[in-house]
Amino acid sequence: MFAVIFGRPGCPYCVRAKELAEKLTAEREDFNFRYVDIHAEGITKADLEKTVGKPVETVPQIFVDSTHIGGCTDFEAWAKANLSLYTA
Repeated sequence: MFAVIFGRPGCPYCVRAKELAEKLTAEREDFNFRYVDIHAEGITKADLEKTVGKPVETVPQIFVDSTHIGGCTDFEAWAKANLSLYTA
């Protein structure tokens, strides 16, 4: 599994999502991720909406294996439901 997290500096939910991805990477051999700082990469809200395929109001926006999961709480719920080693 490969996750991509689109986030921005100073966002507490982005930090939480990145920490969860780091934990999953440490616990599982089949999980890895890339964190994309939308400000550093010059990604606009419009760019992110094109990638997600719908209007985006918040970050992070998270994809796992090219499937849009949603934001931080969606990612936490996805990990709990799909990854047996994850415990909240």
